[in-house]
Amino acid sequence: MIRLFSGDGPRSTILALILIAIGLALAFAPFLFPGVRALETAARICIFVVLAASYDLLLGYTGIVSFAHTMFFGLGAYGMALASTHMGRGFAALGVGTLAGLAAAVALALVIGLFSLRVRAIFFAMITLAVASAVTVLASQLSAITGGEDGLVYQIPRALGPAMRLDLEIAGVTITGKILNYYLVFAISLVLFLVMLRIVNSPFGRVLQAIRENDFRAEAIGYRVVRYRVTATCLSAGFAALAGSLWAIWLRYVGPGTTLSFEIMLDILLMVVIGGMGTIWGAALGATLMVLAQSYLQNLMALAAGATEALPILSRLLDPDRWLLWLGVLFILSVYFFPTGIVGRLRARAAR
Repeated sequence: MIRLFSGDGPRSTILALILIAIGLALAFAPFLFPGVRALETAARICIFVVLAASYDLLLGYTGIVSFAHTMFFGLGAYGMALASTHMGRGFAALGVGTLAGLAAAVALALVIGLFSLRVRAIFFAMITLAVASAVTVLASQLSAITGGEDGLVYQIPRALGPAMRLDLEIAGVTITGKILNYYLVFAISLVLFLVMLRIVNSPFGRVLQAIRENDFRAEAIGYRVVRYRVTATCLSAGFAALAGSLWAIWLRYVGPGTTLSFEIMLDILLMVVIGGMGTIWGAALGATLMVLAQSYLQNLMALAAGATEALPILSRLLDPDRWLLWLGVLFILSVYFFPTGIVGRLRARAAR
């Protein structure tokens, strides 16, 4: 099992139990949590685990701050959407769309990296923000190609659609195309996560960490820092594009608001910080907590508000419409009590 995780286990009993619980919940989500909303949440967790981990490869392991990650995510999604729109439903369209989005994201990351990674970190962050904003504007204005603000709606293979039903029932749940679609997303997400875990624990990953700690010293001992940074940027963009392709397959809709918005970029950053930068496990944990909070915090607050009706002030504070306020409070508390992220804190505690 440790070999499967590339020698980078949780290193904390509590963390291991949490991760096992998350893994089992995602693996059996259609049977443990019946209902459309629960399945949507589980699929979103799978995809955003990959997306957050790909950003952590850039920020946590290489020390590069980028605001263009949703751009690569969007390129993967739009590649899938355009291929499905023009080629029709079929697995060939999924393959072509995935490769097209992946190639576009890696090519753009290569161009940005070659021209920008020689400058100081803050300037690179500003450049990526400008490019991402330009891509968002283009996606909104090129309505003949991208559908503009309305986005693109397309069809995926019938075998993955909700209308397809198999004559098979497991644990009282009828197997549908939606469930098959979920397991496609889950399986690919798991493989991509393990590949990233292998990358950061390879000699290449160790060099990235050395560059993060002291790029001048890494340059002095013979490593070409710019080349490693550009490679890390391309890898990160590629994984983000693959996550975008999965998102497009699952949603069957792509638009600027669902793939290119800056709010998604902030969500990814929060996921990495909460879980713990420089740990792929932290990206998985942070993504899970963030998606669950976005999906169910408002419902929990509604229950709490109803239970505290006798206390008017408290009931108003717990009003479901204020869920974003409490999400912000939870984020501040997590940063205060877990400055190295949840994974970093748990590992440090286990090492004592």
